[in-house]
Amino acid sequence: MRADFSAWMASHQSGFEDVLRNLLPQGDIAPERLHQAMRYSVLDGGKRVRPLLAFAAGELSSADVARVNIAAAAVELIHAYSLVHDDMPCMDDDVLRRGKPTCHVQYDEATALLVGDSLQSLSFQLLSEHRLCDDPATQLAMIRLLAEASGSRGMAGGQAIDLMSVGKQLTLPELEFMHIHKTGALIRAAVLLGAQCGNASADQLQRLDRFGKCVGLAFQVVDDVLDASEDTATLGKTAGKDAEFGKPTYVSLLGLQEARKMAESLHRDALEALSGFGPEAGRLRELADFIVLRKF
Repeated sequence: MRADFSAWMASHQSGFEDVLRNLLPQGDIAPERLHQAMRYSVLDGGKRVRPLLAFAAGELSSADVARVNIAAAAVELIHAYSLVHDDMPCMDDDVLRRGKPTCHVQYDEATALLVGDSLQSLSFQLLSEHRLCDDPATQLAMIRLLAEASGSRGMAGGQAIDLMSVGKQLTLPELEFMHIHKTGALIRAAVLLGAQCGNASADQLQRLDRFGKCVGLAFQVVDDVLDASEDTATLGKTAGKDAEFGKPTYVSLLGLQEARKMAESLHRDALEALSGFGPEAGRLRELADFIVLRKF
């Protein structure tokens, strides 16, 4: 019997937490402080949206869940490193993340810098030392995909544009370009990596790529809406900080109602990208609903 979405999500979140606990260096291994800070920054926090997308795409392609665990962990470690660095004083200078003090507050700035570096390295170590698929060429392409999604043509590049855009009014295409890289690239990678752990065809990957791009952009639009409409306790991070520091957002550009409409439009586009699939794409559809219909 197929579990309902809430039960499926809770089961994968719980199991994936154990995966991360086992893959991260233990806190009693030297250098202890660095390893403890790495575990502090990754464990017990967040909804694990990117790993859930990998698991859902893996189900669509009949992937071995043990292989998807590694791909999902690699993506989540990149995401966690980006949050640690994003919160540092040289970037967004934030003190709260996932309802607890940010890494540089709990430890110190130098340790936070090394945590991010170490999580990124561990991500690629995992992708290279575990078998993710039967074809070595495909696995090499998977490593390249995550590298591109993480670097200057992906997440890091989007963050650079974000920092340069403070106090500026971007056009909608400029804002989309920034977030396709800053947020969307890693979400797209999560979908594709999960699918490539299984037997997805080239045509299926093309449709999943379109889905990942739409849902990745929708994720950021919804984040902007929540930042403007929810409080710090609800978000688990400092609310309203984008507006306070003059950062361009979909809400500042379009207004709250139009930003919500844009999220709904992207939601429809994401579901349309899955229209060629049958029930095997059910979890991806449910995740698209979850991402866009989070509490406004």
